[in-house]
Amino acid sequence: TYTDQIFKLLDKEKTEVVYNGDWFRKMTFEDVLRLNSRVTMQQMLQREDFRNRIEKGQEVRLHEIQYPIVQGWDSVEVRADVELGGTDQLFNLLVGRDLQKEEGMPQQTVITMPLLEGLDGVKKMSKSYGNYIGVDEPPAEMFGKLMSVSDELMARYYQLLLGVALDPSVHPMEAKKSLAEKLTARYHGGEAGQAARADWDTRFSKKDLAAAELPELALADLPDGLNVLTLTAHAFKTAFGLEKSNGELRKQFITSGSVQLNGDKLTDPSAAVIPAAGEVLKLSKKHAVRFV
Repeated sequence: TYTDQIFKLLDKEKTEVVYNGDWFRKMTFEDVLRLNSRVTMQQMLQREDFRNRIEKGQEVRLHEIQYPIVQGWDSVEVRADVELGGTDQLFNLLVGRDLQKEEGMPQQTVITMPLLEGLDGVKKMSKSYGNYIGVDEPPAEMFGKLMSVSDELMARYYQLLLGVALDPSVHPMEAKKSLAEKLTARYHGGEAGQAARADWDTRFSKKDLAAAELPELALADLPDGLNVLTLTAHAFKTAFGLEKSNGELRKQFITSGSVQLNGDKLTDPSAAVIPAAGEVLKLSKKHAVRFV
């Protein structure tokens, strides 16, 4: 659950969890209308996302307009002193300040943080985009996903996740291993971080994949009519959250000989392939999966 995830970082004994249903369930329809009347449409159009979509002729549905209002009222109910959020939440946080002021309360301090890009290095990290690293994922899987990020994105992760600048004098591979070990240790403990690094070295530095702990792909979930190209694409996306173009897969991974099934190179993108349980599909120097 979300509480299991957040308590990996917060002290459970010092944290109070409240549910906004406790106050919204008590509201009548008249109460909702009165709350809505305290925010103008002109204010809503100050939100860049809404404004841009309207200018492009895209829909903005009414329930979306409700969200900043109800989030702002949460700030009133919990008497927030400080509220944290991503830069995309700035408008919502400021609505909370306005409503607190109208209620005669001290206005909360708003702290925003940059959005964290996902594994693709383009879109924000999100489960919806499939480019995320789950904080409750197994250590080996978490470590492997972190090792898959680009060198450019690695520098960003150092800044946003570790709070330090990437040392340019450190070799990129060593820097990436250090990043992956520290973040894995943050969510699973120091021993797990060290073990995940050792396992990764076993898999990729020492080329011993058969005995290594690998992300698993269920045979039952594989698409029909598999060929080398579609299998490679499916494995990258499902196991590592990486979407790669067909051209990139063909040139950089398949025809180059990187893609191997149990050690046999798969160099023909259109060739049919039927993996079996227990077999290992190596995608690149940093990515491999086991079929179950």
